[in-house]
Amino acid sequence: MDRTEIINLQDKSRHIRRLIIDEIGKLGVGHVGGSLSVVEALVVLYYKEMNINPAEPKMEGRDRFVLSKGHAGPAVYAVLADRGYFDVKELETLNKPETMLPSHCDMLKTPGIDMTAGSLGQGISCSVGMAKASKIKKDNVYIYCIVGDGESQEGQVWEAAMAAAHFKLNNLIAFSDNNRMQIDGNTDDVISVAPLEEKWTSFGWNVQSIDGHDIEAIYNAIEKAKTSVDKPSMIILNTIKGKGVSFIEAMGAANHSMPVSEEDRIRALEELK
Repeated sequence: MDRTEIINLQDKSRHIRRLIIDEIGKLGVGHVGGSLSVVEALVVLYYKEMNINPAEPKMEGRDRFVLSKGHAGPAVYAVLADRGYFDVKELETLNKPETMLPSHCDMLKTPGIDMTAGSLGQGISCSVGMAKASKIKKDNVYIYCIVGDGESQEGQVWEAAMAAAHFKLNNLIAFSDNNRMQIDGNTDDVISVAPLEEKWTSFGWNVQSIDGHDIEAIYNAIEKAKTSVDKPSMIILNTIKGKGVSFIEAMGAANHSMPVSEEDRIRALEELK
């Protein structure tokens, strides 16, 4: 990836953050922190890595993405709208009556959503099934999934991890959004999931740990994961909850789900210029 492309994707990440702030701000409340922390990973996937076609969301042979930490739906919606899956104006309907953009992603309502998620642990489990199905079909697609660090307190996550390693699903590339915070506080204070790298390694996965806001590092990690012969891959994204907006970052775990006033919205958008 050359320097120009890196800069373009960095600029795109800033633009996506603006869309997230705008859509949640128009609603007045939402999952801000965890949406902002996964932006770079989504941008690399949807603008560089994934074989997709916004004009044909159900295209055979496309790569799939599953947001297992379902509360970060506003980030995925912002990317899908910007990529042309639906009109950007739809973002203003986030979580409102009759919307196509519910709080958590729903594959029956939103073009471009490959799997419904919300109950924590469900998305990574579905991703394992999708990767296994791809192996049976021999269609050579990749399944990508983002798991939360707080979500990783769920036993279902580790059942999925065991199954993926057992079936040698090298077409499954997952990410842990390791922002170290969850709805009830710091992850280490609730139930520590550290050390994540050692845990995933012991479950039979190829593991990398990187700066989750570094475009080039994310791209390189994905490319390395694609060289795996017989193991699924986990890329641990060391991130900041609420990344990109200083006063939201400073709130810590309180930004998991927070009110966003019109004043907050304008202030955040100014920072993201």
